[in-house]
Amino acid sequence: MRKGYTTGSCAAAAAKAAARMIFTGETIETVSLTTPKGITLHLDVECIRFQDGWVSCGIRKDSGDDPDVTNGICVFAKVEKIKESRIDIKAGEGVGIVTKKGLEQKIGEAAINRVPRRMIREAVEAEGKIQGYSGGFSVLISIPGGEALAKKTFNPRLGIMGGISVLGTTGIVEPMSVKALLDTIQLEMKVLKANGHHYCYVVPGNYGSTFLKETLGYEDGLAVKSSNYIGETIDIALELKMKGLLFVGHAGKLIKLAAGIMNTHSRQADGRMEILAAHAGMAGGNQRLIKKIMGSVATEAAIEQLKGAGLLEDVMESIMEKITSHLKGRVTKELEIGLIMFTMEQGIVGMTKNAMKIQERITEERK
Repeated sequence: MRKGYTTGSCAAAAAKAAARMIFTGETIETVSLTTPKGITLHLDVECIRFQDGWVSCGIRKDSGDDPDVTNGICVFAKVEKIKESRIDIKAGEGVGIVTKKGLEQKIGEAAINRVPRRMIREAVEAEGKIQGYSGGFSVLISIPGGEALAKKTFNPRLGIMGGISVLGTTGIVEPMSVKALLDTIQLEMKVLKANGHHYCYVVPGNYGSTFLKETLGYEDGLAVKSSNYIGETIDIALELKMKGLLFVGHAGKLIKLAAGIMNTHSRQADGRMEILAAHAGMAGGNQRLIKKIMGSVATEAAIEQLKGAGLLEDVMESIMEKITSHLKGRVTKELEIGLIMFTMEQGIVGMTKNAMKIQERITEERK
C-alpha cells in the first residue's frame, strides 16, 4: 500500500520553501524534505505569495492509501525574518489551540506537536545558515478549512479548539490495512522464531519502540509492532507456538487492557479514565480526585493527579493485576505474557510480576 506524509511534514516543507524564497526572492516549484524516518520527500509548492518582509506558501497533504480525513488539505507557512535569534511558531487559521492540560503543548499554545515543531525549526534554520543569516524567524502555520475538519476528529473532546493538530512522529503516514498489518505481524514473528527467538517484545507504535531502545536499553530488533491489535497479536503468537511476549507501551494504549479491551483504537473503545478512576477509588481516593481524573483529557494528566495524591503506586499495582488477569484469559499456559507500561513524564509506571522474567528469557536467547 502507498505511504503518505503527515501534516507535520507539510508544515515543515512549506516553512522551508518560504524561508528560501525570502532570501532568494525567486519562486520555487518544488522543495525537498528529509523526514525523521529518513525518507526524503520532493513536494510541490502551491499558492505562493510575496509581500514586504514575508513569504507564504502551501504544501498539499497526501495520506497515501490511509483513510485519513486530512488527505488533500493544504498546509500553509507564512515566514518572516525577525531580529531576535529565535524561532517563533504560531497557529494561524485552522490550526487548533490547546485548552486543556495533559497534551504535548501547554494551554494556549498551538496544537503543533513536538516533532513537527522540531522539523519546522530545523528547516528554517538550515535555510538561514546557508545564507549566513544570524537572526530569527516567525513562522505562522495555517490550514484553511481546518476548523470545520476538526469536528470530524477527536480534537474537540481532547480540548483542542479552533482547528486540527499538526502531527507526526516519523513524518510519514503508514497505511492501515488491517489484513496487511496482521500479515506483517505474523511474518515478523515467524522470522524471529525461525532465527531462534521464541520470546520477543511487542510495542503498539513508535513511542514504545523509542522507549524500548533509548530508555530501557533493550534490543529494538527483537520487537514486533502490533499497532492497536493486541488481541490478534497474542492469537498469532499462539498459532506460531511462541513461548512468550513482553508488551512495552505507553499507558494511553495499554491501560485499556485492564478492562479487557484488546483493540486499543479509540474508535473501538476508550475507558482509560474510567479504569483509572475506579482503581483510584479502590485505593482510597476521594470523590474530588475521582472527578479530576474523569475530567482529564489525557492519561498523562490523570496519572499526574494520582501521583499528587500519593496513590499512583497502589493504583498501578491493582491495574497490573487486572491486566494480568485479562491477558491470561486470552491465552493458555503455553504462552507467557508480561507487560511494561510507561508515560513520557513518569517513565515506567507499572509492570506485571513476570515482566523481568520474560525480559531475561529474551536476553538469554539473544546470546
